[in-house]
Amino acid sequence: CCYISVLPLMTAMLDTKRLELRMNLILIFDIGTLDHYKMLSLLFSPSFLAISQAQYYGEICLGTPKQCFNVVFDTGSSNLWVPSSKCCLIHLACWVHKHYRSLFSCTHKADKSKFEIHYGSGSLKGFLSQDVLRVNKMLCIFFSLQIGNLTVKNQTFAEATDLPGLVFVAAKFDGIMGLGYPSISVNNITPPFDNMMKEKLLKNNVFSFQLCKYGPLYYQHNGGEVIFGGINHNAYVGKLHYIPVSRKTCWPWKLLETTNSSTLCKDSCQGIVDTGTSLITGPSADIKALHEVIGAQHAFGGQYIIDCEKIPEMPSITFHLDGKPYTLTPEEYTLQVRQAKVTACISGFMTLDIPKPTGPLWILGDVFLRRYYSVFDRDHDRVGLALSKQSSCGSDGKD
Repeated sequence: CCYISVLPLMTAMLDTKRLELRMNLILIFDIGTLDHYKMLSLLFSPSFLAISQAQYYGEICLGTPKQCFNVVFDTGSSNLWVPSSKCCLIHLACWVHKHYRSLFSCTHKADKSKFEIHYGSGSLKGFLSQDVLRVNKMLCIFFSLQIGNLTVKNQTFAEATDLPGLVFVAAKFDGIMGLGYPSISVNNITPPFDNMMKEKLLKNNVFSFQLCKYGPLYYQHNGGEVIFGGINHNAYVGKLHYIPVSRKTCWPWKLLETTNSSTLCKDSCQGIVDTGTSLITGPSADIKALHEVIGAQHAFGGQYIIDCEKIPEMPSITFHLDGKPYTLTPEEYTLQVRQAKVTACISGFMTLDIPKPTGPLWILGDVFLRRYYSVFDRDHDRVGLALSKQSSCGSDGKD
């Protein structure tokens, strides 16, 4: 069942809205967006059919009365979109997801401006609308509880009519809610969190994530949580270390990455923490060098495979962010996939070459964030990281 003793935390922090994220195993590697360059590069490779990778999502509601959708909370993009009732039925994804129906909402305001985001498999297209946005529920696997209101009065969002590729067919989420800076918002739309700030809905303009590890019995546990307006201090160990963002886009900072005695990015490089990316991605030359160190073999696309029996002998990987080390063990940066009673091991690092001026860029996705609790602080333009207390996942959050 789902533990609900987080409620005292919410009543003590009335300006904080908390969502527990569901974690679902779906046939995708990566669903996030990074401006126009963060692509779904593995959609049509053999790996798409072989990989079951965790993705995290929660519920938001639009309109009056409420129409609710499961969305990925993505720090690597800045737009909110959900499928439209006008979704083109030649796309399979339009058949399997909830649709926003503007005629059913008395608070809807028409915009009709065209909207388009480019992915590796094609363009997600639609048009803009405006309506009330509500983020007001704590979600559990089997039921939901009302925990208070966090209402944005006039949120512009995209109604998607063209959903390209197979990724949105397999996904359990309906749309994406971007939490990046306004500078990367398509059509210069004010992102949802910026509207929360403008309407002074939160005492502290921060949001924080805990992504839980998955395992054979993960369905019995929460996938994690996102808190708008505060931090769950019971969800991490030690102190938060804050890293200033280098430019106001998708939470970027300077990165120095090391692997035992081997070092990459000796002159420093750019990186971001991204809740909308499943793996850790980096420039092809660096990823190739890293996999030579850990003994992984290139398979296809940007993907690498690992001998499962050699995982205990592999080195840990350490990222140095603003002078502080963040280490992942081999068990944490590899993915074990079982298909037809055969277990395969996949590297959690993959190639993604992002062109200038956005790239080259490292993206620390969910593989990294399952290990480290993350805080995104808009008041001070910084990202906070601390070792995640996994014992609090699916529990009462008390020490």
